[in-house]
Amino acid sequence: MAVPFIDLGVHHKPREFSDRIAFGFTKALRWCADTFFAQRYGHRAVVLETVAAVPGMVGATINHLACLRRMCDDKGWIKTLMDEAENERMHLMTFIEVSKPTLFERAVIIGVQWVFYLFFFGLYLVSSKTAHRVVGYFEEEAVISYTHYLAEIDSGRSANVPAPEIAKRYWGLPDTATLRDVVLVVRADEAHHRDVNHGFANELAGLPVGQVAECPPHVELRPHWKQAA
Repeated sequence: MAVPFIDLGVHHKPREFSDRIAFGFTKALRWCADTFFAQRYGHRAVVLETVAAVPGMVGATINHLACLRRMCDDKGWIKTLMDEAENERMHLMTFIEVSKPTLFERAVIIGVQWVFYLFFFGLYLVSSKTAHRVVGYFEEEAVISYTHYLAEIDSGRSANVPAPEIAKRYWGLPDTATLRDVVLVVRADEAHHRDVNHGFANELAGLPVGQVAECPPHVELRPHWKQAA
């Protein structure tokens, strides 16, 4: 199975004060995740992907409303952000099949999602550039986390179980696909989101956008009544 090439070493060096705030905030959340989950990467993915799916939806909503008010074109931002939110949600649906969340983790998800949604919504209204930079740094950390997850699988410390059916359908994986194959395409997705959001932040700051990583191909999700038509 061919997986798009991604540069694991990409890092946007903080340049402005807002970049440093975004980077510091991301590192603080990374410390919390490392403390709470340790090496339980499957459970980490379940909780963090519920948070990761929030920024795209928030950004798409605010940009949509802004374009309506200003009667202007969105330059493709809205669909890109909606696709990102959908993609992150499919990550969650996949890892739920791999690591069944406990009742406590479900409670954590509910609380964290509300807090983060309100925080990110406010941040995006105040500074969309900083908000996209935060997501860019989030995705940098996600690439690192999934790289560690791959190392755990390769070392045998995490079982390389068969890939869930939902993952096979979404990414077009073969019937013989395993969890390792899933983590590879998910990591490539995160690298794509990393570059897109850093690119958005750069564009808002008047900086060069840079090259965007290739996103793995996946099926277009459509309502059941459209599939039957």
